[in-house]
Amino acid sequence: MRELVRRIEAATPPSRDRAIDALRGLAILGVVLGHWLVTALIADSGTVRVASPLQDLPEFTPVSWVFQTLAVFFLVGGQVAARSHAASRARQEGYRHWLAARLGRLFRPVAAVLALWSVATLPMLATGVPWPTVYALGKLVLSPLWFLLVFAALTAATPLVARVHPLWPLAVVLHVDVIRFGLDGPAWLGWINVAAGWLVPYCLGTAWSRHGLKDRAAGWVLLLGGAAATALLVLFAGYPGSMVGVPGAPMSNLNPPTLAAVTFGLAQCGGALLLLAPLRRALRRPAAWAAVALLNLGAMTVFLWHQTAMIAVTVTGRMAGELLGHGPLPGLHTVPDGYGWVLARLAWLPLFALALLVCVAAFRTYEQGGRRPARQRRPGASKEIRRA
Repeated sequence: MRELVRRIEAATPPSRDRAIDALRGLAILGVVLGHWLVTALIADSGTVRVASPLQDLPEFTPVSWVFQTLAVFFLVGGQVAARSHAASRARQEGYRHWLAARLGRLFRPVAAVLALWSVATLPMLATGVPWPTVYALGKLVLSPLWFLLVFAALTAATPLVARVHPLWPLAVVLHVDVIRFGLDGPAWLGWINVAAGWLVPYCLGTAWSRHGLKDRAAGWVLLLGGAAATALLVLFAGYPGSMVGVPGAPMSNLNPPTLAAVTFGLAQCGGALLLLAPLRRALRRPAAWAAVALLNLGAMTVFLWHQTAMIAVTVTGRMAGELLGHGPLPGLHTVPDGYGWVLARLAWLPLFALALLVCVAAFRTYEQGGRRPARQRRPGASKEIRRA
Protein backbone atom coordinates (compact mmCIF):
# COMPACT_ATOMS: atom_id res chain seq x y z
CA MET A 1 0.00 0.00 0.00
CA ARG A 2 2.78 2.44 0.86
CA GLU A 3 4.42 1.73 -2.47
CA LEU A 4 1.14 2.46 -4.30
CA VAL A 5 0.74 5.73 -2.40
CA ARG A 6 4.33 6.67 -3.24
CA ARG A 7 3.83 5.94 -6.96
CA ILE A 8 0.64 7.99 -7.12
CA GLU A 9 2.28 10.91 -5.34
CA ALA A 10 5.28 10.78 -7.68
CA ALA A 11 3.05 10.55 -10.75
CA THR A 12 0.99 13.62 -9.88
CA PRO A 13 2.06 16.82 -11.63
CA PRO A 14 2.77 19.68 -9.16
CA SER A 15 0.37 21.93 -11.07
CA ARG A 16 -2.62 19.61 -10.59
CA ASP A 17 -5.40 21.06 -8.43
CA ARG A 18 -6.19 18.06 -6.26
CA ALA A 19 -9.24 19.73 -4.73
CA ILE A 20 -11.04 19.63 -8.09
CA ASP A 21 -10.58 15.86 -8.24
CA ALA A 22 -11.86 15.64 -4.68
CA LEU A 23 -15.00 17.60 -5.57
CA ARG A 24 -15.64 15.27 -8.50
CA GLY A 25 -15.20 12.26 -6.26
CA LEU A 26 -17.52 13.68 -3.59
CA ALA A 27 -20.17 14.37 -6.24
CA ILE A 28 -20.03 10.80 -7.52
CA LEU A 29 -20.12 9.33 -4.01
CA GLY A 30 -23.06 11.57 -3.14
CA VAL A 31 -25.11 10.20 -6.03
CA VAL A 32 -24.16 6.61 -5.18
CA LEU A 33 -25.01 6.88 -1.48
CA GLY A 34 -28.17 8.83 -2.25
CA HIS A 35 -29.46 6.10 -4.55
CA TRP A 36 -28.59 3.38 -2.06
CA LEU A 37 -30.38 5.19 0.76
CA VAL A 38 -33.61 6.18 -1.02
CA THR A 39 -34.15 3.17 -3.30
CA ALA A 40 -35.88 0.01 -2.12
CA LEU A 41 -36.67 -3.07 -4.20
CA ILE A 42 -39.80 -4.72 -2.82
CA ALA A 43 -41.11 -8.14 -3.79
CA ASP A 44 -44.84 -7.65 -4.25
CA SER A 45 -47.31 -10.23 -5.68
CA GLY A 46 -44.61 -12.07 -7.57
CA THR A 47 -42.97 -8.99 -9.04
CA VAL A 48 -40.43 -6.44 -7.89
CA ARG A 49 -41.25 -2.75 -7.61
CA VAL A 50 -39.22 0.29 -6.62
CA ALA A 51 -40.16 2.35 -3.57
CA SER A 52 -38.59 5.18 -1.61
CA PRO A 53 -38.47 5.82 2.16
CA LEU A 54 -39.23 9.47 1.37
CA GLN A 55 -42.81 8.41 0.57
CA ASP A 56 -43.59 7.44 4.17
CA LEU A 57 -40.77 9.22 5.99
CA PRO A 58 -40.78 12.81 4.71
CA GLU A 59 -38.71 13.86 7.71
CA PHE A 60 -35.74 12.31 5.89
CA THR A 61 -36.10 14.81 3.03
CA PRO A 62 -32.84 16.57 4.10
CA VAL A 63 -31.03 13.40 3.00
CA SER A 64 -31.76 14.48 -0.58
CA TRP A 65 -30.13 17.85 0.12
CA VAL A 66 -26.87 16.14 1.04
CA PHE A 67 -26.68 13.42 -1.59
CA GLN A 68 -28.16 15.06 -4.71
CA THR A 69 -24.80 16.40 -5.85
CA LEU A 70 -25.09 16.50 -9.65
CA ALA A 71 -24.67 20.28 -9.78
CA VAL A 72 -21.19 19.94 -8.29
CA PHE A 73 -20.29 17.38 -10.94
CA PHE A 74 -21.44 19.73 -13.72
CA LEU A 75 -19.52 22.60 -12.10
CA VAL A 76 -16.30 20.58 -12.07
CA GLY A 77 -17.04 19.18 -15.52
CA GLY A 78 -17.38 22.65 -17.01
CA GLN A 79 -14.19 23.84 -15.36
CA VAL A 80 -12.14 20.84 -16.45
CA ALA A 81 -13.54 20.72 -20.01
CA ALA A 82 -12.94 24.43 -20.61
CA ARG A 83 -9.36 24.20 -19.37
CA SER A 84 -8.79 21.04 -21.39
CA HIS A 85 -10.12 22.65 -24.55
CA ALA A 86 -7.96 25.74 -24.05
CA ALA A 87 -4.89 23.53 -23.56
CA SER A 88 -5.78 21.49 -26.65
CA ARG A 89 -6.01 24.65 -28.75
CA ALA A 90 -2.65 25.80 -27.40
CA ARG A 91 -1.19 22.51 -28.64
CA GLN A 92 -2.89 23.18 -32.00
CA GLU A 93 -4.99 20.01 -31.75
CA GLY A 94 -8.26 19.84 -33.66
CA TYR A 95 -11.69 19.96 -32.05
CA ARG A 96 -12.53 16.41 -33.14
CA HIS A 97 -9.41 15.01 -31.53
CA TRP A 98 -10.16 16.83 -28.29
CA LEU A 99 -13.82 15.79 -28.24
CA ALA A 100 -13.06 12.13 -29.00
CA ALA A 101 -10.65 12.03 -26.08
CA ARG A 102 -13.16 13.67 -23.73
CA LEU A 103 -16.12 11.51 -24.70
CA GLY A 104 -14.26 8.24 -25.08
CA ARG A 105 -13.78 7.82 -21.37
CA LEU A 106 -17.43 8.64 -20.74
CA PHE A 107 -18.92 6.10 -23.11
CA ARG A 108 -16.50 3.16 -23.13
CA PRO A 109 -17.80 1.94 -19.73
CA VAL A 110 -21.40 2.31 -20.96
CA ALA A 111 -20.85 -0.44 -23.53
CA ALA A 112 -19.98 -2.92 -20.77
CA VAL A 113 -23.12 -2.09 -18.75
CA LEU A 114 -25.39 -2.35 -21.79
CA ALA A 115 -23.79 -5.61 -22.88
CA LEU A 116 -24.15 -7.29 -19.49
CA TRP A 117 -27.76 -6.25 -18.99
CA SER A 118 -28.70 -7.12 -22.57
CA VAL A 119 -27.32 -10.62 -22.00
CA ALA A 120 -28.96 -10.90 -18.56
CA THR A 121 -32.40 -9.79 -19.73
CA LEU A 122 -32.99 -12.73 -22.05
CA PRO A 123 -32.36 -15.47 -19.42
CA MET A 124 -34.55 -13.58 -16.92
CA LEU A 125 -37.46 -13.50 -19.36
CA ALA A 126 -36.83 -17.09 -20.48
CA THR A 127 -36.95 -18.37 -16.89
CA GLY A 128 -40.27 -16.68 -16.19
CA VAL A 129 -39.21 -13.50 -14.45
CA PRO A 130 -42.22 -11.17 -14.90
CA TRP A 131 -41.78 -8.29 -17.31
CA PRO A 132 -42.58 -5.63 -14.65
CA THR A 133 -39.64 -6.94 -12.61
CA VAL A 134 -37.27 -6.89 -15.58
CA TYR A 135 -38.46 -3.40 -16.45
CA ALA A 136 -38.01 -2.10 -12.89
CA LEU A 137 -34.47 -3.48 -12.65
CA GLY A 138 -33.50 -2.26 -16.11
CA LYS A 139 -34.85 1.20 -15.41
CA LEU A 140 -32.79 1.43 -12.24
CA VAL A 141 -29.62 0.51 -14.10
CA LEU A 142 -30.18 2.58 -17.23
CA SER A 143 -31.75 5.71 -15.72
CA PRO A 144 -28.33 7.23 -14.84
CA LEU A 145 -27.51 7.28 -18.55
CA TRP A 146 -29.61 10.43 -19.04
CA PHE A 147 -26.97 12.24 -17.02
CA LEU A 148 -24.18 11.08 -19.33
CA LEU A 149 -26.10 12.14 -22.43
CA VAL A 150 -26.64 15.66 -21.07
CA PHE A 151 -23.05 15.87 -19.85
CA ALA A 152 -21.75 14.69 -23.23
CA ALA A 153 -23.85 17.27 -25.08
CA LEU A 154 -22.58 20.09 -22.86
CA THR A 155 -19.00 18.83 -23.25
CA ALA A 156 -19.36 18.87 -27.03
CA ALA A 157 -20.67 22.44 -26.84
CA THR A 158 -17.89 23.65 -24.52
CA PRO A 159 -16.31 26.05 -27.06
CA LEU A 160 -19.68 27.84 -27.33
CA VAL A 161 -20.84 27.36 -23.74
CA ALA A 162 -17.63 28.91 -22.42
CA ARG A 163 -18.89 32.25 -23.77
CA VAL A 164 -22.31 32.02 -22.10
CA HIS A 165 -22.97 33.76 -18.78
CA PRO A 166 -24.73 31.48 -16.25
CA LEU A 167 -27.56 34.02 -15.89
CA TRP A 168 -28.80 33.26 -19.41
CA PRO A 169 -29.68 29.58 -18.84
CA LEU A 170 -30.97 30.51 -15.37
CA ALA A 171 -33.35 32.97 -17.03
CA VAL A 172 -34.54 30.21 -19.37
CA VAL A 173 -35.33 27.93 -16.42
CA LEU A 174 -37.19 30.75 -14.67
CA HIS A 175 -39.34 31.52 -17.72
CA VAL A 176 -40.08 27.85 -18.39
CA ASP A 177 -41.31 27.36 -14.82
CA VAL A 178 -43.38 30.55 -14.91
CA ILE A 179 -45.11 29.31 -18.06
CA ARG A 180 -45.54 25.75 -16.76
CA PHE A 181 -46.74 26.45 -13.25
CA GLY A 182 -47.87 30.05 -13.28
CA LEU A 183 -49.64 30.18 -16.65
CA ASP A 184 -50.69 26.50 -16.91
CA GLY A 185 -48.46 25.96 -19.92
CA PRO A 186 -47.78 22.55 -21.48
CA ALA A 187 -45.84 20.08 -19.32
CA TRP A 188 -43.45 19.20 -22.15
CA LEU A 189 -41.84 22.65 -21.81
CA GLY A 190 -40.19 21.36 -18.64
CA TRP A 191 -37.84 19.21 -20.69
CA ILE A 192 -36.13 22.36 -21.93
CA ASN A 193 -34.78 22.58 -18.40
CA VAL A 194 -32.88 19.32 -18.81
CA ALA A 195 -30.37 21.27 -20.90
CA ALA A 196 -30.87 24.75 -19.46
CA GLY A 197 -30.90 23.64 -15.82
CA TRP A 198 -27.60 21.76 -15.93
CA LEU A 199 -26.10 24.40 -18.19
CA VAL A 200 -26.17 26.79 -15.21
CA PRO A 201 -23.52 24.99 -13.09
CA TYR A 202 -21.62 23.98 -16.24
CA CYS A 203 -21.35 27.65 -17.27
CA LEU A 204 -20.23 28.48 -13.74
CA GLY A 205 -17.47 25.93 -14.23
CA THR A 206 -16.32 27.46 -17.52
CA ALA A 207 -16.30 30.90 -15.87
CA TRP A 208 -14.24 29.42 -13.04
CA SER A 209 -11.71 28.13 -15.58
CA ARG A 210 -11.24 31.70 -16.84
CA HIS A 211 -10.65 32.89 -13.25
CA GLY A 212 -14.07 34.53 -13.38
CA LEU A 213 -14.97 33.20 -9.92
CA LYS A 214 -13.15 34.15 -6.74
CA ASP A 215 -13.36 31.06 -4.56
CA ARG A 216 -14.54 32.54 -1.26
CA ALA A 217 -16.47 35.61 -2.43
CA ALA A 218 -18.35 33.74 -5.15
CA GLY A 219 -18.78 30.79 -2.83
CA TRP A 220 -20.58 32.77 -0.15
CA VAL A 221 -22.78 34.61 -2.66
CA LEU A 222 -23.82 31.37 -4.37
CA LEU A 223 -24.30 29.45 -1.13
CA LEU A 224 -26.39 32.07 0.68
CA GLY A 225 -28.24 33.33 -2.39
CA GLY A 226 -29.03 29.84 -3.71
CA ALA A 227 -30.13 28.57 -0.29
CA ALA A 228 -32.39 31.59 0.30
CA ALA A 229 -33.97 31.31 -3.16
CA THR A 230 -34.57 27.58 -2.71
CA ALA A 231 -36.18 28.09 0.70
CA LEU A 232 -38.53 30.74 -0.70
CA LEU A 233 -39.50 28.53 -3.64
CA VAL A 234 -40.23 25.54 -1.39
CA LEU A 235 -42.04 27.48 1.34
CA PHE A 236 -44.08 29.88 -0.77
CA ALA A 237 -44.11 28.72 -4.42
CA GLY A 238 -45.21 25.11 -4.00
CA TYR A 239 -42.00 23.36 -5.04
CA PRO A 240 -41.26 19.99 -3.36
CA GLY A 241 -38.77 19.96 -0.54
CA SER A 242 -37.07 16.81 -1.83
CA MET A 243 -34.33 17.36 -4.40
CA VAL A 244 -34.80 13.85 -5.80
CA GLY A 245 -37.86 12.25 -7.32
CA VAL A 246 -40.27 10.51 -4.96
CA PRO A 247 -42.43 7.72 -6.48
CA GLY A 248 -46.08 8.73 -6.51
CA ALA A 249 -45.41 12.42 -5.83
CA PRO A 250 -47.33 14.84 -8.09
CA MET A 251 -44.20 16.85 -8.86
CA SER A 252 -40.46 16.20 -9.02
CA ASN A 253 -37.66 18.73 -8.75
CA LEU A 254 -35.39 16.55 -10.82
CA ASN A 255 -37.44 15.00 -13.61
CA PRO A 256 -37.27 17.45 -15.31
CA PRO A 257 -35.22 19.96 -13.31
CA THR A 258 -37.15 22.84 -11.78
CA LEU A 259 -36.07 26.32 -10.77
CA ALA A 260 -35.79 25.05 -7.17
CA ALA A 261 -33.38 22.31 -8.25
CA VAL A 262 -31.26 24.87 -10.09
CA THR A 263 -31.13 27.36 -7.21
CA PHE A 264 -30.32 24.50 -4.86
CA GLY A 265 -27.53 23.52 -7.26
CA LEU A 266 -26.17 27.07 -7.09
CA ALA A 267 -26.01 26.77 -3.30
CA GLN A 268 -24.14 23.48 -3.66
CA CYS A 269 -21.71 25.06 -6.11
CA GLY A 270 -21.08 27.83 -3.59
CA GLY A 271 -20.39 25.27 -0.89
CA ALA A 272 -18.01 23.45 -3.25
CA LEU A 273 -16.03 26.62 -3.89
CA LEU A 274 -15.75 27.22 -0.13
CA LEU A 275 -14.43 23.69 0.34
CA LEU A 276 -11.52 24.19 -2.06
CA ALA A 277 -9.05 25.61 0.44
CA PRO A 278 -9.67 22.96 3.16
CA LEU A 279 -9.50 20.20 0.55
CA ARG A 280 -6.22 21.49 -0.83
CA ARG A 281 -4.73 21.42 2.65
CA ALA A 282 -6.05 17.93 3.39
CA LEU A 283 -4.84 16.50 0.08
CA ARG A 284 -1.25 17.47 0.72
CA ARG A 285 -1.12 14.16 2.58
CA PRO A 286 -0.12 11.46 0.09
CA ALA A 287 -2.48 8.81 1.49
CA ALA A 288 -5.53 11.09 1.23
CA TRP A 289 -4.60 12.10 -2.31
CA ALA A 290 -4.05 8.46 -3.32
CA ALA A 291 -7.62 7.59 -2.28
CA VAL A 292 -9.02 10.52 -4.31
CA ALA A 293 -6.86 9.72 -7.34
CA LEU A 294 -7.91 6.05 -7.38
CA LEU A 295 -11.59 7.00 -7.12
CA ASN A 296 -11.26 9.41 -10.03
CA LEU A 297 -9.54 6.83 -12.21
CA GLY A 298 -12.71 4.71 -11.95
CA ALA A 299 -15.33 7.41 -11.37
CA MET A 300 -17.55 6.54 -14.35
CA THR A 301 -17.34 2.85 -13.54
CA VAL A 302 -18.48 3.55 -9.98
CA PHE A 303 -21.34 5.69 -11.27
CA LEU A 304 -22.52 3.20 -13.89
CA TRP A 305 -22.32 0.05 -11.77
CA HIS A 306 -23.53 1.18 -8.34
CA GLN A 307 -27.16 0.25 -9.06
CA THR A 308 -26.11 -3.15 -10.38
CA ALA A 309 -24.18 -3.73 -7.15
CA MET A 310 -27.26 -2.92 -5.07
CA ILE A 311 -29.45 -5.18 -7.23
CA ALA A 312 -26.91 -8.03 -6.95
CA VAL A 313 -26.93 -7.87 -3.14
CA THR A 314 -30.73 -7.60 -3.06
CA VAL A 315 -31.27 -10.59 -5.36
CA THR A 316 -28.61 -12.69 -3.61
CA GLY A 317 -30.16 -11.88 -0.24
CA ARG A 318 -33.59 -12.87 -1.51
CA MET A 319 -32.34 -16.20 -2.85
CA ALA A 320 -30.42 -16.95 0.35
CA GLY A 321 -33.47 -16.07 2.44
CA GLU A 322 -35.67 -18.45 0.46
CA LEU A 323 -33.13 -21.28 0.76
CA LEU A 324 -32.89 -20.79 4.51
CA GLY A 325 -36.63 -20.43 4.94
CA HIS A 326 -36.53 -16.78 5.94
CA GLY A 327 -38.89 -14.13 4.71
CA PRO A 328 -37.92 -10.77 3.21
CA LEU A 329 -34.83 -9.30 4.82
CA PRO A 330 -35.33 -5.97 6.66
CA GLY A 331 -33.83 -3.02 4.84
CA LEU A 332 -33.39 -5.04 1.68
CA HIS A 333 -36.81 -6.33 0.59
CA THR A 334 -39.21 -4.81 3.11
CA VAL A 335 -41.35 -1.71 2.65
CA PRO A 336 -39.36 1.42 3.66
CA ASP A 337 -42.00 2.83 5.98
CA GLY A 338 -40.25 3.10 9.34
CA TYR A 339 -37.06 3.96 11.17
CA GLY A 340 -36.24 0.27 11.45
CA TRP A 341 -35.90 0.09 7.67
CA VAL A 342 -33.50 3.03 7.71
CA LEU A 343 -31.26 1.43 10.33
CA ALA A 344 -31.32 -1.90 8.51
CA ARG A 345 -30.47 -0.22 5.19
CA LEU A 346 -27.47 1.48 6.79
CA ALA A 347 -26.26 -1.96 7.85
CA TRP A 348 -26.48 -3.18 4.23
CA LEU A 349 -24.36 -0.35 2.82
CA PRO A 350 -21.00 -2.10 3.42
CA LEU A 351 -22.21 -5.08 1.37
CA PHE A 352 -23.35 -2.75 -1.40
CA ALA A 353 -19.90 -1.16 -1.34
CA LEU A 354 -18.18 -4.56 -1.47
CA ALA A 355 -20.28 -5.60 -4.46
CA LEU A 356 -19.44 -2.30 -6.15
CA LEU A 357 -15.72 -2.89 -5.57
CA VAL A 358 -16.07 -6.24 -7.35
CA CYS A 359 -17.78 -4.50 -10.28
CA VAL A 360 -15.08 -1.83 -10.41
CA ALA A 361 -12.32 -4.44 -10.36
CA ALA A 362 -14.01 -6.33 -13.21
CA PHE A 363 -14.95 -3.39 -15.46
CA ARG A 364 -12.61 -0.50 -14.68
CA THR A 365 -10.38 -1.36 -17.65
CA TYR A 366 -13.14 -0.21 -20.00
CA GLU A 367 -12.88 3.29 -18.57
CA GLN A 368 -9.13 3.35 -19.19
CA GLY A 369 -9.52 1.88 -22.66
CA GLY A 370 -8.39 -1.63 -21.75
CA ARG A 371 -5.19 -1.20 -23.73
CA ARG A 372 -2.80 -3.17 -21.51
CA PRO A 373 -2.96 -5.72 -18.70
CA ALA A 374 -2.51 -4.38 -15.20
CA ARG A 375 1.14 -5.48 -14.80
CA GLN A 376 2.16 -3.75 -18.00
CA ARG A 377 0.19 -0.63 -17.15
CA ARG A 378 2.06 0.12 -13.92
CA PRO A 379 4.81 2.22 -15.57
CA GLY A 380 2.13 4.36 -17.24
CA ALA A 381 0.41 5.27 -14.00
CA SER A 382 1.59 8.86 -14.33
CA LYS A 383 -0.20 9.22 -17.65
CA GLU A 384 -3.41 7.84 -16.19
CA ILE A 385 -3.34 10.29 -13.30
CA ARG A 386 -2.66 13.21 -15.63
CA ARG A 387 -5.66 12.26 -17.74
CA ALA A 388 -8.03 11.59 -14.81
